[in-house]
Amino acid sequence: MTASRPPRIMVVDDDDPLREVVRYALAREGFTVIEARDGEAARRLLADDIPDVLVLDVAMPRLDGFSLCRELRTRSDVPVLFLSARNDEVDRVLGLDLGGDDYVTKPFSTRELVSRVKALLRRRGGAVEPTVLCWGPLRLDVAEHRAFVGTDEVVLTATELRLLAALLRRPHRALGRDELAEAAYPDARSVSERTVDSHIRRVRAKLRPFGLDPFETVHGVGFRLGTPP
Repeated sequence: MTASRPPRIMVVDDDDPLREVVRYALAREGFTVIEARDGEAARRLLADDIPDVLVLDVAMPRLDGFSLCRELRTRSDVPVLFLSARNDEVDRVLGLDLGGDDYVTKPFSTRELVSRVKALLRRRGGAVEPTVLCWGPLRLDVAEHRAFVGTDEVVLTATELRLLAALLRRPHRALGRDELAEAAYPDARSVSERTVDSHIRRVRAKLRPFGLDPFETVHGVGFRLGTPP
């Protein structure tokens, strides 16, 4: 995993609606999601490329999750989070003994699942979120606290950069001002909506000479990332 791309999460489950819900929840947090409908399909994908975390259903046709994990452990230490409809201690212990790193019982909350995926990434020593974010010609280097449009540097304050980064990290979500404040300010409790709007206006003013405005207003909600030029 490199700082120039978001972590890649493979989700393997034969339940299409559940897989779609998990995919949406992970993508909303800025992760790249790869999907497979069964163990055989996942085996083919894993032969060419190993993700940063594998979210793996236990009970699947053709090749079950336990068998796939057993095979995978002969050549990879990728973190594996098992999904299972059985809340059985024997199954949980078996999954962990086979090399699994975590075990979630269905039904589960997507918030908990995302939190567990992030914990696995932290344990592995990888960045939970990318440190270089791009939108069209705009590039944010969060680690260096610098912003560029093409080769031109745009001078942003630390707050302005965090505000913009919050938007770029969640490209599929409309964010309320409270969410933006929580991401951009060390103590969001003392930040008003007018303060958030003021910082957004300043970011827009600095990007306007380049013909860019990443903040698309969603009336009654807040802002979302617009379509890049």
